[in-house]
Amino acid sequence: MLGIILGLALLMFLAYRGMSIIWIAPICAMLVAVTGGLDLLPAYTDAYMSGFVGFAKNWFPVFMLGAIFGKIMDDSGAAKSVAHAVIKLIGKKFAILAVVLACAVLTYGGISLFVVVFAIYPLAVALFREANITRKLIPGTIALGAFTFTMTALPGSPQIQNLIPIQYFNTTPTAAPVMGIVGAIIMLGGGI
Repeated sequence: MLGIILGLALLMFLAYRGMSIIWIAPICAMLVAVTGGLDLLPAYTDAYMSGFVGFAKNWFPVFMLGAIFGKIMDDSGAAKSVAHAVIKLIGKKFAILAVVLACAVLTYGGISLFVVVFAIYPLAVALFREANITRKLIPGTIALGAFTFTMTALPGSPQIQNLIPIQYFNTTPTAAPVMGIVGAIIMLGGGI
């Protein structure tokens, strides 16, 4: 147990310091194996790599198609023209809100969170450039719109995080609508 805590703490610390997760994840997995008394090679090849390969196999098509869609939007100028239309409609002053709401509409409409990130990023870059807002705010803006209230709080969200607990709690996707809407308002209001 101590090895898991140490491994996670080291992973968070090194990632926060800017090191690549590609290098530090296997190192931290080895730390967990050593402190847990496991043989390094079987722990690495059986446990760590099988989990990594399973994740990569399941999510690669989503990442690839999302990246291609985002790149097409960027290269074709579609992201820039949508950004101009949003700026005309909402105004440069509300560029952050426009990105948050675009992400929210897409994720609540059933598009995977990962696809939304790749699809919205070029739009956000063009929109923030027009509004003269630093690009450093883009990850937080996308996260607020895609990873918070539409993913977990709004009733009926088709995201997997909302659907997995249904079988365990014997509920429906629209369970606790008042509590969910209040939670979503708090998340959105606190984030903006």
